[in-house]
Amino acid sequence: MVGAGVLGLPFALSQLGWIPGVLTIVASWLITLYSLWQMVEMHEIVPGKRFDRYSELGEHAFGPNLGYWIVMPQQMLVQVASDIVYMVTGGKSLQKVFELMDPVVFEGTRLTYFILIFLALHLVLSQCPNFNSLKGVSLFAAVMSATYSTVALVASIIKGMEHRPPRHGVRSHTEVGQFFDALNGLGTIAFAFAGHSVVLEIQATIPSTPEKPSKKPMWLGVLVAYAIVAWCYVSVAIAGYWAFGEYVEDDVLISLRKPAWLIALSNFMVFIHVVGSYQVFAMPVFDLIESYLVKHLHCTPGLTLRIIARSTYVVFTAIVGICLPFFGGLLGFFGGLVFSSTSYFLPCIMWLVIMKPKRWSFHWIASWISIIVGVSIAILAPVGGMRQIILSSKSYKMFS
Repeated sequence: MVGAGVLGLPFALSQLGWIPGVLTIVASWLITLYSLWQMVEMHEIVPGKRFDRYSELGEHAFGPNLGYWIVMPQQMLVQVASDIVYMVTGGKSLQKVFELMDPVVFEGTRLTYFILIFLALHLVLSQCPNFNSLKGVSLFAAVMSATYSTVALVASIIKGMEHRPPRHGVRSHTEVGQFFDALNGLGTIAFAFAGHSVVLEIQATIPSTPEKPSKKPMWLGVLVAYAIVAWCYVSVAIAGYWAFGEYVEDDVLISLRKPAWLIALSNFMVFIHVVGSYQVFAMPVFDLIESYLVKHLHCTPGLTLRIIARSTYVVFTAIVGICLPFFGGLLGFFGGLVFSSTSYFLPCIMWLVIMKPKRWSFHWIASWISIIVGVSIAILAPVGGMRQIILSSKSYKMFS
């Protein structure tokens, strides 16, 4: 749950300001926790049947054809967008590690080279057959995410205490700039809540019986995860913005430089974390690609198909990441475009359709609030993200 998006939250606060930024994070935490509870509950809503894919639940809610095409494209966009951002994050973090360890040799080294290293690693890891085979990688990545979030928190506090407090206004000094920055900030925060797109696939790996349904251990896991999310997201966002003000980088660890060994270590933790996260988000995409090739193009399932199909996808995400390595803009654009749907309002719509709560009941009101907030983010945030990408691209040389 604690993804690389946490590193962009101080940047989001610098675009939204103190009060709107913190309130947006807290509101997003509450809304997405509620929508995640809905998905866990609906996993076995039909007795004797489990909806092991997001698209399967969509088919149950909206019909076999319409449901599939409503959910599947959005879910796949979340997976692909996450992997593109993780390509950029992995490359940037590894670049920062080498620059801090030996600035004379590695200062100015192209980011492209480090993304290619990340690519080479995933060409190997992508051959893991399924989710269960990622248990070790996922656990190690989870420990890394909690640790580097703590490092970002502590280092930001130390940085803030050592220097005169920076200006804590918003980044832009024009009304137009502030408006579009605020939209990008909304998308950046939405990107941080991305677990919904794989929650049913993860719950499908948990044994379930009528006496011990999978929703009980799954919901316990969600509560633990969201407790850690609350601590990491709010503390890192506040500490990073407090330490650097409106000048914080779109990745707060890039803003931090001292002590060099600790910041290098935390960036390496980010690198390790996104290695595991990339595979978790890529696995449903691999499943979709291979199923299509076997069922529709009549390819022979096996190792050869897996190597070709998965390697092609990994290379694709690397190429996009190399061409558009703008962490802040990508978070805002993708966070609004697809993450707001799968995490904020699509589960609530399915809940209204399947469960049919009474009008003006708690679940009816909560679902509609989540839908209105999520749709608003989906409409507005991509505009701010695209503007951020355009501004960043003006000073960027391709493949540098």
